[in-house]
Amino acid sequence: MKETYIKKILQANVYDVAIESPLEKARCLSQRYHNQIWLKREDLQPVFSFKLRGAYNKISKLSIEEKQKGIITASAGNHAQGVALAAEKLGLKALIVMPSTTPEIKVNSVRARGVDVVLYGDTFDSAFAHSIELQKKHGYTYIHPYDDDEVIAGQGTIGMEILRQAQKPLDAVFIPVGGGGLIAGIAAYIKYVSPQTRVIGVEAEDSACFKAALSAGSRVKLPFVGIFADGVAVSQMGEKTFMLAKDCVDEVITATSDEICAAIKDIFEDTRSVAEPAGALAIAGLKNYLQQNPGTNKNFVAIVSGANINFSRLRYISECTELGEKREALLAVSIPEKPGSFRHFCHLLGKRNITEFNYRYASKEVAHVFVGVQMNNRTTELSELTTTLSQQGYGVLDLSDNEMSKLHVRHLVGGHAPTGVEDEIVFRFEFPERPGALMDFLNGLGSNWNISLFHYRNHGSAFGRVLAGFQA
Repeated sequence: MKETYIKKILQANVYDVAIESPLEKARCLSQRYHNQIWLKREDLQPVFSFKLRGAYNKISKLSIEEKQKGIITASAGNHAQGVALAAEKLGLKALIVMPSTTPEIKVNSVRARGVDVVLYGDTFDSAFAHSIELQKKHGYTYIHPYDDDEVIAGQGTIGMEILRQAQKPLDAVFIPVGGGGLIAGIAAYIKYVSPQTRVIGVEAEDSACFKAALSAGSRVKLPFVGIFADGVAVSQMGEKTFMLAKDCVDEVITATSDEICAAIKDIFEDTRSVAEPAGALAIAGLKNYLQQNPGTNKNFVAIVSGANINFSRLRYISECTELGEKREALLAVSIPEKPGSFRHFCHLLGKRNITEFNYRYASKEVAHVFVGVQMNNRTTELSELTTTLSQQGYGVLDLSDNEMSKLHVRHLVGGHAPTGVEDEIVFRFEFPERPGALMDFLNGLGSNWNISLFHYRNHGSAFGRVLAGFQA
C-alpha cells in the first residue's frame, strides 16, 4: 500500500500554490530538553496551514466535467481555505460548509476568496453530514478534507521535504492527528524512505479517535469531541487514512488543552509567531514524549500545522500556559481570619511569586483563599510547599488540574459582604509589577487592618492591580 502512495506523493501538484516550508531549529526548546528539535513551519503557507497542499493537488487533477459541476467540501477551517484558494486560482465555483463554531478568522478568510460559505452545526461531523446532503442535491464534485488518495498524497509532500531538509538522520517526527490525512501521507513517505525514523501521532486528549481506533483494532466514532483544538476536532478517523496510518505510525500520544497552550507559548518564544491550538499539538506531544522518554542529543521534528487563531482566544491561552507548563499551582488554602495572617502566609511561600489571590470574608475564625503560585517545576515543588503549609496548620487543596476551578471558581470568589463585616471600605490599588511587588504592598499595609476582600491576578502587565476591602 505504501508504494502506491509514494508514487502519488512524488507526482503531487502542490507548488503552484504552496511553498516548501522551512525546517527551523527550535533553539529554546532544544536547549531546555537537551535534544535537537526542529519545527516544520507549515504555518507559513499562503493560507497559514498545510491544508492547501492536499486540496490543490486533488482539485487540480479533477476532470473538466468534474470541475464544471462545481466543488463542495466540509471543513473546520483550514481545508476550507485550501479549497477556496484552489477554486479562486482555477476559476471554479465552490461551496464550503463549516461548523458554526469555526473561528471567525477562518470563516472570513474563506469568504474573502469569493466562495460561498454555509455555517451549519456545532461540530465538523454535523457540517460534513450537511455537505453530503447538499452534494447529492446539487451534483457538486466532493473534495474530502482527508479521506482521499490525492489529498493524502498532497499532505505527504511535507514528509518528502522534511527528509530532504534534515541535516542529520531523524529519530522521530511528531505529527498532529485529526481525520488522518496529514499523518497518513507523511508516515507513508517517511517509513518508505527512512524506516528507522519513528513516526509519532499526537491527538488532543478530548478528540483522540486514532488512539481509540488502534486500541479497538478498527475505526471507532467518539460520542463527542472537544473543540478547543478545532483543527483536529474529528470524532472518527478516515477509512483510507486509518488503513495507511495504522501500518506506518509507531505510536500515538495525547496532550491536554493546558499542554497545548504551553506549546503555543513555546513556539512563540522560538519563532515569534502564534500557532493555533491544532498547530501546536505536535509540540505538546513532543514535550510529553521527552518527559516519558528522557534522552539527549537526538534529532526530532514537530509539524507546526497552522496559525489560524482568533485573537480573542489569546487571553484564555495565556491564562492556561503556566499551568500547562507546570510552572503554576492553584491552591485553596484555609488561613486564620485575623489581621496579618495573609502576610504571614505569603512569607511561607518564600521567594515564589503569587500570580493570583482571591478571597472574601466568610467567618470570624477561618479565611478560605484561592491562590496561584509560580513555580519552576510544579511536579517537584508542589509537594514541598503543601507539606510546609500543612505543618503550619493550614488546610491545603491542590486545584491545579481542576477545570471548574480554572474556568469558574477564580471569578466567583467575592460578592456582597456577609453578616459580620462592618465598616468595610473597598479600594482599588495599582503598583509597578515586579518580583516581590505584592509582598511589598502587604508589608506597606502593616497588620492594623483586617482585610475582608482581596482580588489580584498578574497578567504580565506593567502594573499590578488589586481590589481590596478593609474593615476600618
